[in-house]
Amino acid sequence: MSSGHDRASNRIEDDAPLPGVIGDGDAMREVYRTTRQVAPTRACVLIVGETGTGKELVARAIHDLSPRNSGPYIRVNCGALTESLLESELFGHVKGSFTGAFDNRTGRFEAAHTGSIFLDEINSTSPKLQVKLLRFLQEGEFERVGDTRTVSVDTRIIAATNRDLLDEIDAGRFREDLYYRLNVVPIYLPPLRERREDIAHLVGFFLRRFADQNKRDTRKVHPDAMRLLREHDWPGNVRELQNYIERAVVLGAGPELCVEHLPPQLRGESTPRPMRPRPGADFAGLTSELVRQGVRSAGPNANDLYHRVVGQVERELIQQVLQGCDRVQIKAAARLGINRNTLHKKLAEFRIDEDGESVLPADAGPSRAVDDME
Repeated sequence: MSSGHDRASNRIEDDAPLPGVIGDGDAMREVYRTTRQVAPTRACVLIVGETGTGKELVARAIHDLSPRNSGPYIRVNCGALTESLLESELFGHVKGSFTGAFDNRTGRFEAAHTGSIFLDEINSTSPKLQVKLLRFLQEGEFERVGDTRTVSVDTRIIAATNRDLLDEIDAGRFREDLYYRLNVVPIYLPPLRERREDIAHLVGFFLRRFADQNKRDTRKVHPDAMRLLREHDWPGNVRELQNYIERAVVLGAGPELCVEHLPPQLRGESTPRPMRPRPGADFAGLTSELVRQGVRSAGPNANDLYHRVVGQVERELIQQVLQGCDRVQIKAAARLGINRNTLHKKLAEFRIDEDGESVLPADAGPSRAVDDME
């Protein structure tokens, strides 16, 4: 028979923080308990939380704490791809199934065989794709795009959403039967404004990390600066806090992070920024270079010239707004007047990373190819 001490020890172990997840409040302890309980099972898990709350960290912990941890862990952001691209990414395709399908391709579900696949922003999937996902959850099988042969794999689905799927069901955008198949074990990640008791722990963690990375001596936070950090609403959640601390450490000096090191938004000085062209955005030079490369306005590729120039303007606008919003995507989407899913798709299309920087040369047009989502 187990002693009371043994039971207490097990309870403490169940409450232990997950790798990379910071928080000691009641809400986060419930996350830790549920994660550790569900990880060893085969059950589907639906992680619900706003952008930047750490859904990916919890999904990874579920995989790492499961018997599948020696198998692959594959993650896919469903909101970053169009319907056709996402279907091909998840289920693969055969040669000739659509324009550009020059070879057979293995999808992410096959790649995750004996392991786990994390489907982030599952709410972004189309009704057609939801039918295919439902069939896989029920039967463990699917067909590649353009193929009639059935493929069976052993892959555990961990899904995440930043929307209330019951609202999506009411609006006709999400299948109710798929929701109940995914929502076997829900895990709710509270926004940072609902767990302010964890802010000091997070600030300390990020302060040490970025001070070490940037060889700074900053090791403590002035009480006035900490007060502002505690009072902020954090619409971008932990990701936004991480960004602000990194910037404060990089731009600050001395052993203490002070109020003046924090961005204007936290000091109550936030005002809309006028839109100005970024240095180096030379559209006349871009056009001249395209002409020199043989793209003539009167030639058969005139449309290509138009789309490349328009694409460059759009990329510059998105980069400028994203950087002007301190890389907080939910703020950038609001300022651009588009929803966050559209912004994600534009970032993928133009190959813009989370810092607002392009990973392609400045004169490259929009790319429809899909890189590794991991």
